[in-house]
Amino acid sequence: MTVDFSKVPKEFNPSIFHPFYFIRKGLLKGIAQHAHKMNGKLLDFGCGSKPYQSLFNVDEYIGVDFENPGHPHENEQIDFYYDGKHLPFENSAFDHVLCSEVVEHVFNFNEVLQEINRVLKPNGTLLLTCPFVWSEHEVPHDFARYTQFALKDILEKNGFEILSFNKSGNFIKSGFQLFILYFYQQSKSKWLKIPPLRWLYKFIFYFILNVKGSFLSWLLPNNSSLYLNNIVLAVKK
Repeated sequence: MTVDFSKVPKEFNPSIFHPFYFIRKGLLKGIAQHAHKMNGKLLDFGCGSKPYQSLFNVDEYIGVDFENPGHPHENEQIDFYYDGKHLPFENSAFDHVLCSEVVEHVFNFNEVLQEINRVLKPNGTLLLTCPFVWSEHEVPHDFARYTQFALKDILEKNGFEILSFNKSGNFIKSGFQLFILYFYQQSKSKWLKIPPLRWLYKFIFYFILNVKGSFLSWLLPNNSSLYLNNIVLAVKK
């Protein structure tokens, strides 16, 4: 199935000049793989600016987020706020839930899953993504990294059955992404505000490294024991 990515914001559908090229391209592909299967009423938990909304052809798309001092909510499209205990919806209110890059920022993951399970209809699905390899971010509200085995155990204990599990990225792409991330975090120098120097920096440390990572990932044997993100589709039991 052909997916139209043109309405996805560039920050979440980046070019090869972008410092988050590997991680965000992998997430976009993983979410798009399942989005077309969803219809009816969808809850985006941790919605932020709803960057993936255009991928879903649903009757109603509702965004929920929570207050996090490490992540300001300016110019975001939040319909409701989660109070940390209860979602402001009735039981079985939604056909599907999207939860992307959120659960590493909540300390009460089990309680969140119980609430998501409650507002899902029977046989409703949860599309969940979270990082396996990434630097600390939105500090101090960055609490966990999950392996596939941890996610399987937590989801099953909270009333879900995994339908599909995918890893985005591989050992090569993860290594290059982290290398590029290092240079991105060093790019706040005043001299890089000069446009030609900023362009040269991006060319050397983003574009060239993204190209090398892509080529070596294609050339060398695949190894996914180190990867960037978990992408899980689960159904309410």
